[in-house]
Amino acid sequence: MIPMSARRLVVALTLALCWPTVGRELAAAGAQQVARASAPVKLPNRPGSLKFAAFGDFGNGNAAEYQTAAQLIKTHAGFRFDLVTTVGDNLLGSETPQDFRDKFEIPYKPLLDSGVKFYAALGNHDAREQRDYKPFNMNGKLYYSFKAPNQDVRFFVLESSDMSPDEVKWIDNELRTSSEQWKIVCFHVPVYSSGATHGSNLALRATLEPMFIKYGVSVVLSGHDHVYERTKPQHGITYFVVGSGGELRRGDLRRTSLTAVGFDADNAFLIAEIIDDSMYFNAISRAGKIVDSGIITVRKAP
Repeated sequence: MIPMSARRLVVALTLALCWPTVGRELAAAGAQQVARASAPVKLPNRPGSLKFAAFGDFGNGNAAEYQTAAQLIKTHAGFRFDLVTTVGDNLLGSETPQDFRDKFEIPYKPLLDSGVKFYAALGNHDAREQRDYKPFNMNGKLYYSFKAPNQDVRFFVLESSDMSPDEVKWIDNELRTSSEQWKIVCFHVPVYSSGATHGSNLALRATLEPMFIKYGVSVVLSGHDHVYERTKPQHGITYFVVGSGGELRRGDLRRTSLTAVGFDADNAFLIAEIIDDSMYFNAISRAGKIVDSGIITVRKAP
């Protein structure tokens, strides 16, 4: 009798020989899985590409925030990202002028001094007056969009804690009329999350997701749950939770069937690079470990 392992080998060889296309697809799929498991995707770091970072729930002024900021600054030395999108809870606790210095201006001073622009979304713990704080580049608006310089990319920044009918009309019009190839949406409260503390906000999902699908959104960045998570694509859209820039809920990630990759053992931030129709990304921990990486292809509107 042929041993089971040998029979499996015979079946695999038969598939590869009799149906070459199937064999090649199986081989390619296996190789891709091994490559992702054994080696993180290297960011091209190409001159002229759009490079950015994203994180949220960070402004507490404690050691973890400062250490995570130091790792972000170290990363910037070799990967000169142009901008940072924050996904809310930019300052936790009090918001005096000294708090803005201790929780933002001091830890991120090397980035600010080098010309990196921060574009903030507001979280549920953020005072609405943050929209007037110049380094957040909100220009007095609770929600806004901006085009990346010299790139076919537009970011849409929402106020998700108290979304008004006017804001819903605004985002529908902005997404519908945007001609940029890449549409990336940033806001605080996640519509997909496996965090045990908050999880997915279904009401917000019902409001926003149909527009995201209809108008060709490719990537959504949120926070609120103090973990890192990348979802499996939902209707072709990849959702990130990057809510551990300073605050961390260790062990809070439930790793549901929604999760492609999750990390709740340490603080983390996301860096990304867009070249043509590909977005290369790495999630990096406070200790400098790459905890997730991959390539996302731009999504076209139906």
